[in-house]
Amino acid sequence: MFKKSDDHRQLDAFSSPTEYFKDSTKNYYLKNDSWHNQFRKQVVMRVDETVFSVLYTRGKGAPNASLRVLVGMMILKEGQGWSDEQLFENCNFNLLVRSALGLMTLEDSVPVASTYYLFRRNLVEYAREHGEDLFKSCQAQITRDQLLEFNVSGKQVRMDSKLIGSNIAWYTRYELIHETLRLFIGEREEHIFKRSLTRDEFSLIESILDETGNKVVYRCTKAELDTRFVALGKLMYRLVKLFKAHDYGRYGTLKAVFEEQFSVGKDKIVLPLESDQISTHSTQSPHDTDCHYRDKDGNKVKGYSVNLTETCDQKQEEDDAPPVLNLITDTSVEVVSASDSSFLTGALQRTGEILSGNIEKVYADGAYNSPVNQVYCQDNEINLQLTGMQGFPSRYDLKPDGQDPDNLIVTDTLTGETIPSYPSKPIKDKTLKRWRIKTEEGKYRYFDEENLRTLLIRQKLKTMPPEEARIRNNVEATIFQLGYHYPNNKSRYRTLTMQKLWAYSRSMWINFVRIMNYHTQISKRALSGLKMPQYIVKLCFNIRDIANIFSIDRIIYIPQKNLRFSA
Repeated sequence: MFKKSDDHRQLDAFSSPTEYFKDSTKNYYLKNDSWHNQFRKQVVMRVDETVFSVLYTRGKGAPNASLRVLVGMMILKEGQGWSDEQLFENCNFNLLVRSALGLMTLEDSVPVASTYYLFRRNLVEYAREHGEDLFKSCQAQITRDQLLEFNVSGKQVRMDSKLIGSNIAWYTRYELIHETLRLFIGEREEHIFKRSLTRDEFSLIESILDETGNKVVYRCTKAELDTRFVALGKLMYRLVKLFKAHDYGRYGTLKAVFEEQFSVGKDKIVLPLESDQISTHSTQSPHDTDCHYRDKDGNKVKGYSVNLTETCDQKQEEDDAPPVLNLITDTSVEVVSASDSSFLTGALQRTGEILSGNIEKVYADGAYNSPVNQVYCQDNEINLQLTGMQGFPSRYDLKPDGQDPDNLIVTDTLTGETIPSYPSKPIKDKTLKRWRIKTEEGKYRYFDEENLRTLLIRQKLKTMPPEEARIRNNVEATIFQLGYHYPNNKSRYRTLTMQKLWAYSRSMWINFVRIMNYHTQISKRALSGLKMPQYIVKLCFNIRDIANIFSIDRIIYIPQKNLRFSA
């Protein structure tokens, strides 16, 4: 049964920790700027528990544990990089952590481990069944309140991505097939041995259960592995056909892996596909069927891509200018094969929904450039400031003809020669103009409006001031903080939904730390403003001298040693 947390609980004088603290310890515990009080105020108390009400029944029954406490526990876990054991130990016995979660008395109970895991599982299952990410909605609502309270404009934003490996072993193709079969056979073992399989097939099944794939790879020659690989493919095909009417559990993984790794001819002969025929979207592990494979400039990853969007308001140049707070406004996680350009429009839309104003400028690297993104930014009056471009510059310089809009001026940058161009028929997009030139080798080279747009962007990059490029580069620090507890860029979790829960929690923790630092800067600035300017100090000394002169007759003297000023 859904029940909101009580916002106005009456404190017990005998169970409150403050009754047992004294002096500086009590002052720190009650200090408003202490991290635990700020975490409770800026994160835990901002949680809208009604977002998660769909996970619980409306009728009679046992009420749910405090949802804001559960959300706070998830954020603290990823923020501190704790294991589950460390999380529950701190939540039960660390008074500062309990205060951060809103457990203000010693009698307040922490949700038990089963409740915590059930909440996370319900989030995963609800997202899978309904396509709605409740924890992301919670993150957006918390961030929106923080943006409004601290008056973050968000006119300028920047974004970048990071590749995170899934918590899986790197399988060879043989190990992938072997492990997929082993898991499926273990799930259906009772039914499999009742099927009409051959003696050789039963013998192969028993060998799969008795020995792991990596041990088989270690002891077999390449020829033996190739022979056994084909035999496993035939067995997999046989099981796919036998259990077609019972497609629950790991059957979907078995069928998908077979179709990705093997082909079946017209004569029902099973043959393995060539390595270059295997898609990067294919299953990499039966333990995590969501993750894909990607080789990005030699960085081979089996996992996911995380995209961060944050505000980048700049501090004014004046010495007494107030500090600036920038917050992460959107966190997106997709399979690692997703291109960076696919994140931009969605991230800007979600960021615009929680900002009080409009986005005017976005900083990103060249991987975010695409015709779709250029059109989106143009339609929404957003200046897409790219700080780099993928690929090598073209040999040819392109310029539109100011007198003839249907003509394109093409210059060979190596020879300086202007080459005549001729209109050509568009291929895919009929609205894009297309031209062709004849090269020295007598071959035709084609250009379209997208090539012209890319060249104009490259020319714009050459004139970009260094300080503009640094605005985008500073997002690298946020990316570093996101994966701070993953020095090997490998996650503790599997599946796409679990990676999302980690990324959202980590992003909210980063925002909290920034708010804490912002409070510290504001406090220091307020204290420096209380320091007495030098001219006031001199004025005070002059008043003292005048008072002494007029008080000689009364023998009144104001001693200098008793005057203390903070310069």
